[in-house]
Amino acid sequence: MNGGVDRGKTLQELEQDDWGEPTPDSYLATTVHRLRRKPLAEFTVEDSRIMIGQRIGLPFLIPLALERLEQEPLAEGDLYHGDLLQAVLRTDESFWANHPASLQRVRKVVSRVKTLLASLGELDRPTVLEVLAECPRLLTD
Repeated sequence: MNGGVDRGKTLQELEQDDWGEPTPDSYLATTVHRLRRKPLAEFTVEDSRIMIGQRIGLPFLIPLALERLEQEPLAEGDLYHGDLLQAVLRTDESFWANHPASLQRVRKVVSRVKTLLASLGELDRPTVLEVLAECPRLLTD
């Protein structure tokens, strides 16, 4: 289901684009540049959340994130339960228009999350409800 993405490669290799060294030298710029040079097979949930949140490498990272979300819909990076899902849901609608298979997959994940709401604890339920409230209608149809 990964769309043929070679997980042994980096985004830099897959996109055939070396960004050089980060400027300005900030935490986020340094992190993004480092992650572009990290093999996709080594990406953590947090790595995916950061890169998807920055709209980097989406054709490669969204299918991998969806694979993870299909197994664990509320996968958590460093912030809170569902932070990876939130990053995916904030992806621009033009991406989904150009990737209908991923659109269908994310709709199934959103549907599954809705069914999980009743089983969530008092701390997680409000957070997940906020994530779902931000979900564009396109992703829930």
